[in-house]
Amino acid sequence: MDMTLKSLSVLLSYPLPELKESTGEIRRVFESDRRLDSKTKRSLAGLLEEMEQGDIWQLQEQFVEIFDRSRSCCLNLFEHVHGDSRARGSAMLDLLETYRRAGFEPNTVDLPDHLPTVLEFLSLRPPEESVRTLADASHILQAIGVRLTRRNLTYASVFDALVRIAGGVRDGETLEALLKMPDRAEDDLEALDAAWEESEVTFGASPGGDCPQARDMLSRMQPGS
Repeated sequence: MDMTLKSLSVLLSYPLPELKESTGEIRRVFESDRRLDSKTKRSLAGLLEEMEQGDIWQLQEQFVEIFDRSRSCCLNLFEHVHGDSRARGSAMLDLLETYRRAGFEPNTVDLPDHLPTVLEFLSLRPPEESVRTLADASHILQAIGVRLTRRNLTYASVFDALVRIAGGVRDGETLEALLKMPDRAEDDLEALDAAWEESEVTFGASPGGDCPQARDMLSRMQPGS
C-alpha cells in the first residue's frame, strides 16, 4: 500500500476524532517519502499541526465550508470538468466499473469520483498506474490547490503533494481555463448545501477480474470528453 496516498486520502476526509490521534503516524509517513520535497513536507506538517491543536467541531465546520459548500473546491473531481451535464453520469458509471474490474467494491456513501475514494483506491494500485492517473487529473488538483492557497488555507498542501507525486501538471491549457472560472460561484450554497454524508472509505473484495491500467479510470478528466 502507498501509505502517502492513503494518508492524503485521510486528510481530505471529514475530520473525526481518530484523525487527531493519528497525526503523528501520518507525519512520519510524509517525512519518509522521498517524492515530497522539504517545502511540501513543511506545509503538510502545518496542516497536521492544525489538526492536532484544533477543536474537532471547528475542524469539521471548516471542512464543510471549504469542500462541501464551494463548487470551486469540491472534492468530486468530475464536477470540475462536467458540472451537471449528462457526461458526468456516464463518467461516474465508468469509474465505478473500473473499481469493480480491479476487484474492489467502494464501501462509502460518497460518489465514485470523490477524491478521498480515488486516493484510497490508488493507494492499493501499482505505483506507475497511480502516477499516470494522478497526472491525468493534475490540472484539477492544481486548480483546487491554487484556490485554497488564495484563501490562505493549509489544505492546499495536500494538493501540492498530489501534483508533485503526479510529476507536475500535464495540461496547462485546461488548468488556465479552470483558474479563470469564478472562485466562489453565486450558487455554491444552493448547489452543494445538500452535501453528501461523509464516511470512512474502505474497499471490500469484489468478484471482478484483473484491472486494466488505472489511467483508464480518469480518462474523462478533459472537458467534453
